[in-house]
Amino acid sequence: MSRIGKKPITIPSGVEASLSDGTIKITGSKGTLTQAIHPRMKVEITDGVITVSRPNDQKENRALHGLTRSLINNMIEGVTHGFKKELEVNGVGYRVQKQGSNLVLNLGYSHQVIVPEIDGIKLEAQGNKISVIGIDKQKVGQCAAEIREKRPPEPYKGKGIKYVNEVIRRKEGKTGKK
Repeated sequence: MSRIGKKPITIPSGVEASLSDGTIKITGSKGTLTQAIHPRMKVEITDGVITVSRPNDQKENRALHGLTRSLINNMIEGVTHGFKKELEVNGVGYRVQKQGSNLVLNLGYSHQVIVPEIDGIKLEAQGNKISVIGIDKQKVGQCAAEIREKRPPEPYKGKGIKYVNEVIRRKEGKTGKK
């Protein structure tokens, strides 16, 4: 059995879960999320507990078992607490500011890079830090990755956009002739 897949998910108070036509809908204080469930996975909601089971021990079913349970758990976590990714902008002259609903980045290019807010995702800028906040873990991670992609950190000076907890392995520069 999958260690993750066989764990039951307890539904906290204030969260409603419903299952219909192969989709699960989770509603909480922060919003509503829906997810399609693979036809081979069996999801049951009983007495405030969600359990996921699989038909047999085939490799694909074992993988789907843990995945389905994790997706449902992330949905419950999102509608109760939400998710947040923080990015840090490092570099001389590199700036980030919020203009309306857009994030305006000065990253050493000849032009400003403008990142619009996506529905369900809130972007905040404070100093040289960017916060990506939302209830859908996948959307938050994807949005943060797309912002980081605008100027990834380079290993020599450490300039660029990096995650707050990310460690950049630094390289030594060229050595002169002796």
